[in-house]
Amino acid sequence: MSVRDDHELETGDEYALSTAADRTRFTLHNKADGMIAELHGDDAARFLKDYDELKLQYPDWNADRLLAQLWDQGGYGWLAQQEE
Repeated sequence: MSVRDDHELETGDEYALSTAADRTRFTLHNKADGMIAELHGDDAARFLKDYDELKLQYPDWNADRLLAQLWDQGGYGWLAQQEE
C-alpha cells in the first residue's frame, strides 16, 4: 500500500493526520515546520491508543490542538523527518 492509499483523519491549519485503511500506519504532518512523522509497527499501535484516548477525553478539541498535543507531549515529533 502506498501513501496515496492513505485516508485523511484530521486536518487543520498547522497539522494533518492520515492513516492506512487498516490503521497500521499513520502519517502525522507538521505543516508549519515541514516535518512528517511516519508511524508504523509498535509506534503506530501506541499512536492509535494515544489518539483514541485524547479524542475521548477532549472531544471538542480541533484538529490542530489534538495533533499538536500528540506531536509535542506525545513525543511523536521526535520521530519526524524533514518533508521531501
